[in-house]
Amino acid sequence: MYNDPGMYAYPNPYYPYANGQMYPYVNQPDYRTMPYGPHHYALKDYGPAPFVVNINEAAKQNQTYRTAIWTGRHLQVTLMSLNPGEDIGLEIHPNVDQFLRVEQGQGIMQMGKKRDQLNFVRRVFDDFAIMIPAGTWHNLTNTGNTPLKLYSIYAPPQHRHGTVHPTKAAAMAAE
Repeated sequence: MYNDPGMYAYPNPYYPYANGQMYPYVNQPDYRTMPYGPHHYALKDYGPAPFVVNINEAAKQNQTYRTAIWTGRHLQVTLMSLNPGEDIGLEIHPNVDQFLRVEQGQGIMQMGKKRDQLNFVRRVFDDFAIMIPAGTWHNLTNTGNTPLKLYSIYAPPQHRHGTVHPTKAAAMAAE
């Protein structure tokens, strides 16, 4: 497979010493990809098809409280934007592990085993990752002067495929 001259799109002067491409150019699989750089993406749910995204750019572009951008059978990725002073709201997912990553802004993350005992408190900033075990009460509050942009990964999925909640009030009404 690796020394097949038909695998190259152009003559390879190093033919016997170079590995071939995994896919010839004419037979590339058609996977969806969001471009890199400061582009505007169509923020919608692309799951469960294979998908590649510049998650940092997509999270910063998101203007909604919550938008699912990929939902599969076992995993879901949502983008979130919290306005200054806004929080996610105290919640618990009994059977769902959750991962949050802050892409822009700052906040306070609170977690605990009981609703009234959120004894795990941490300040979070750009590039911080937060792991929330299933069955843990948690809340994230934006303490900055700009929107807090983040993405969340749920395993298994927590929201319906294609979920878009423009505001926190819309999310509360839907759930």
